Amino acid sequence: MELDHVVIAVGDLDSAAREFADRHGLDSVEGGRHPTLGTGNRIVPLGDTYLELVTVVDPELASRNPFGRMVGSVRGTGQRPICWVVRTSELDDAARRNELPVTEGSRTTPDGRVIGWRMAGIDRAMAEPSLPFLIEWAPGTPYPGREPTANRWRIAEIRLRGAGERLHAWLGDHAIPIAVEAGEPALTGVVLAAGEETTVIDFDQA
Repeated sequence: MELDHVVIAVGDLDSAAREFADRHGLDSVEGGRHPTLGTGNRIVPLGDTYLELVTVVDPELASRNPFGRMVGSVRGTGQRPICWVVRTSELDDAARRNELPVTEGSRTTPDGRVIGWRMAGIDRAMAEPSLPFLIEWAPGTPYPGREPTANRWRIAEIRLRGAGERLHAWLGDHAIPIAVEAGEPALTGVVLAAGEETTVIDFDQA
């Protein structure tokens, strides 16, 4: 289990990209569309991890699935963290342990590359945001976090509220940098680091 990315629903991708650049010094790149979800994204590459800015691009299709409906709840220039994601090379084992179905997903980048993955637990993760959903990238898929940008930050810690024991039972053995405090399940912040320097994207203050 390794930290993969954080999903942030936004009302407008261009406005969100400008805010992340101006406020946090984070560049983003165009991602693509999720053809079965009615959403589209921009990627903030951070090396072995990334932030995903996602919005609704097909309201009718998005209204038919929980992920699209959650993303569509953000209006105007608003933003809301909706889930975080861990990757594994043993998705089937982790899914069986947590009694989760495995589904497939993909998107096509603007230059025609296909980004493919399998995933499990996305509905549970959105319902209980202190839990991540699980992803396994398709062989040969170009990793979104390594798209070329000037970004110098990496994710040093995920901050959560929720039940720590439940989270650790969900993940199993891991070395993911997380900090959990008791309370209503929520993704409350992301700590970024560059050398000895740190900055916090504080969703409680967003």
